[in-house]
Amino acid sequence: MAEAAQNTIQFELVSPERRLVSEPVKMAVIPGTEGQFGVLAGHSALVAALKAGIVELQFSEQESRRIFIAGGFADVTPEQCTVLAEEAINVADLDEAELTQKAADLNEDLGIAKEDIDKARILKRLALVNAKLDAVAA
Repeated sequence: MAEAAQNTIQFELVSPERRLVSEPVKMAVIPGTEGQFGVLAGHSALVAALKAGIVELQFSEQESRRIFIAGGFADVTPEQCTVLAEEAINVADLDEAELTQKAADLNEDLGIAKEDIDKARILKRLALVNAKLDAVAA
C-alpha cells in the first residue's frame, strides 16, 4: 500500500465556483502556455501559467478523467499539484449542440458589433467556446 502512495501525487483542481478534484492521481497532463506538461510524483517544483485546454488525470491504467479549463495557474511540488482554473468543467458535461449554437450566436454578434472593445470581448468569448468544442471533439 505504501508503494502505491509513492506512485501518486495529490491533485487539487479549484475553480471560482468549487473544488472539482481533490485526490491522488498517478499522472496529470496539463495545458501550459508553453506547452502541455505531465506531472508525476516527485516532480520538480514549478509555477506555470495555463491556457484553455484539457487537464487529463490518470488514476490507474484503466481510469482517467478529462476536465476542460479556461486557463489559470498550476503550482507543482514533489508531493502535490494544485490547479487554480478560471473555469473548469468535466469534458463529459460539455454539450456540443449548445456550444455550436453559442458559437453561431457569438459570430452573429461579432458581425453587428461596431466598437473595437465589443469586438475584442466577443472574440475572447468565441475563442473560449471554440476551445470547448475542440475538447468535445478530442
